[in-house]
Amino acid sequence: LTPFLKSDLIYEIVVVVSEEQVQQIERQVRSTPETKNIRVVPGGERRQDSVSNGVKVLSNQCKLVCIHDAVRPFVTKDMINDTIKRCGKYDGAIIATQAQDTIKRVQNRRIKETINRSDIWQAQTPQSFQREKLKEALESADRDGVTGSDEAFLLERIGYCVSVVEGTSDNIKITTQEDWFVAEAIWEERYG
Repeated sequence: LTPFLKSDLIYEIVVVVSEEQVQQIERQVRSTPETKNIRVVPGGERRQDSVSNGVKVLSNQCKLVCIHDAVRPFVTKDMINDTIKRCGKYDGAIIATQAQDTIKRVQNRRIKETINRSDIWQAQTPQSFQREKLKEALESADRDGVTGSDEAFLLERIGYCVSVVEGTSDNIKITTQEDWFVAEAIWEERYG
């Protein structure tokens, strides 16, 4: 939470966790000597359900929503602020990195196409959006039975414009044992 607590553009924080973790995380939040309003709410079945649960408890003054995955622990205050500021011009903005590897479209283990990697960006978080447009995108997806891998997709599918803010390769998502090894190296480099 530290980068969000340090950002002057963040006024309230909603932490979305599994139902079983709510009380434990609430205790941890209460022990944090911060002045920002921090709430803990249970998540949903899908990512977008969890986001929707978080959006529902925001105050009426909140006009922008910044979403971040806890599995990306190397987020910075600048990443957060850059996506929020970009929402002044666009309906949303995400952190992403340009693809470095050659990308292939494959079917039945046979290469069908080599995709121009200069057009390919790998989405990360944080992702920030104008609140009402995010709510509309979440409601539309729910109504249409659509599940998105991120909220940017949900806005794109109903015609909103989402911008890309260039991120860094060390804003990794930790989901495998190999990711842990990389994360430890990043941690050592930054804080060791």
